Amino acid sequence: MSSAPAGDAPHDAPAPDAPAGGGSVPASRSIAERWKMEAVPARARLLLRAAAWLFSFLALVVMATDVHGRGGPNDFSTYPEYNYCLGVSIIALLYATAQLLRDLHRLSSGRDLVAGRKVAAIVDFTGDQVVAYFLISGLSAAAPVTDYMRQGADNLFNDSAAAAISMAFFAFVAIGLSALVSGYNLSLEALV
Repeated sequence: MSSAPAGDAPHDAPAPDAPAGGGSVPASRSIAERWKMEAVPARARLLLRAAAWLFSFLALVVMATDVHGRGGPNDFSTYPEYNYCLGVSIIALLYATAQLLRDLHRLSSGRDLVAGRKVAAIVDFTGDQVVAYFLISGLSAAAPVTDYMRQGADNLFNDSAAAAISMAFFAFVAIGLSALVSGYNLSLEALV
């Protein structure tokens, strides 16, 4: 039986989870961590778009039902600012519905409905930016009218308009945060 000196021990094949290239994190572990990290923005975007859908739906319903006296001063349809806010809420609801269904399909099947990852990232980012701009412009058009009317009379019509405007603002915040996540995803695609 021969004994080898301590410094001349035979080298076995490296372990499968040994660090690659002398790094401190095993290669298989870093890939698994990356897969987990890629799912975080997708889940965040899904939750933000669900919140945007909910708030735009509430803004739409509250504004559309804000009719207290047909054709009079307490009917939202007599004010073009409120009609614009209603139209923007409809656009935001349709966009959030389409993106929510697309995100659910992407997470469940692993495939996107839009061909190409870069194109999908550009569509997400651009759509979020445009809809966020529409929402902020719609609520900023309707807010001064509501504020002016509240100075004269504080009634159910004004309160409903203020509630619809605040729901549109919350939808804007959700879409704006979704735009940040989409921008992050777009920056990752541009680097690849």
